Amino acid sequence: MMSDEVALYCELAEIVSELGDESGLRSFLLPYPPAAQRVLDRVVLRCIDLGLPPPKSLPELLEWCRSTPIGGRLFEIPPTLVLPDAPLIHRNGLLPTRACLELASAGVKGGPEETARSLLTELEGRCGSAERFHKVRQFLGRNPVVHRRDRLRRGWSKEIWCRVKDLYRPVPESLTVEGTLLCCGTCRLPALLGGRRVPDQRAASGPDTWCEGESCPRGISMELTRTTEGVLLLNKPLRAFLSLPFRLEEVVLADLDRAGVGYQALPGELSAYRIQGAGLSVCRLHIHDRVQPALLAARFSGFTEPVVVVAPEELAGAARYRAAFTRALAAPGQVLLVGSGDLITRLRGERAFDEQS
Repeated sequence: MMSDEVALYCELAEIVSELGDESGLRSFLLPYPPAAQRVLDRVVLRCIDLGLPPPKSLPELLEWCRSTPIGGRLFEIPPTLVLPDAPLIHRNGLLPTRACLELASAGVKGGPEETARSLLTELEGRCGSAERFHKVRQFLGRNPVVHRRDRLRRGWSKEIWCRVKDLYRPVPESLTVEGTLLCCGTCRLPALLGGRRVPDQRAASGPDTWCEGESCPRGISMELTRTTEGVLLLNKPLRAFLSLPFRLEEVVLADLDRAGVGYQALPGELSAYRIQGAGLSVCRLHIHDRVQPALLAARFSGFTEPVVVVAPEELAGAARYRAAFTRALAAPGQVLLVGSGDLITRLRGERAFDEQS
């Protein structure tokens, strides 16, 4: 059960996520959206109770979310729940961080992750067959950004586009600079240069750039679109919880195919499969790219069968991440965290769940 402080922080994260998705986080005029006003009022009351200077406006609260890490005194978020060094708003991008989206998804309403899951469930129902849904889901994972020219290329499926086009929207101003759009060369998601500088063809990822993936390698060339006319972006929850981990999912499934391991997609989940094959030590396989390990671990608290969770190598191999994940598990012997490179070995290991090493 969440404390009142943690619940309020998750609600604040949800408000930041919604505001950033709609109009960016640079300016707001009175009256504020009712839900944002309620959260602001509650934050002010908590500040008064603690003897801290309260924010005087929503923009001031949002600036606090940009400059103050999650582990600050105001909300007393325990480090066992969230790694304490991430803000809710990215310092360079001035948009909700991945930590913010994951916290918002831990709230009562389920936030953007639940939105992504609901959209996919509805889409699956409209597809009518598992094969058709697989194709449209693959399209969404591979195409977070769609250009008008894409629709003229060879192999473009009008049937698939008709099924998914309602999940795409015009590019919001918060993701453009003077009408230009950057996309990261690694995660393929929207990106911005520090200080919201106007990009050019030489733009590359670096220490002062932002992309929705947040942790992509430096020095990678970005894709520049000089006009956003005819450019559409996939719904943001789907970009964060389907497109972002999709490259990892494709690697994992390719490894399973090469190893002759059968799998079947689990309905109602974002990236989950049931493993099929004799001698395997796991029944469920979940593929995630999440920056908050304890929140990820909490998703598996009610499971009654063994689960393997595959995460990017840089996360699964990090001692801090693994320790936080394992510490948050209700049944540590039931859930195994691995990187994609160790997956097949651990699946076939006789004591795969004996240790989280």
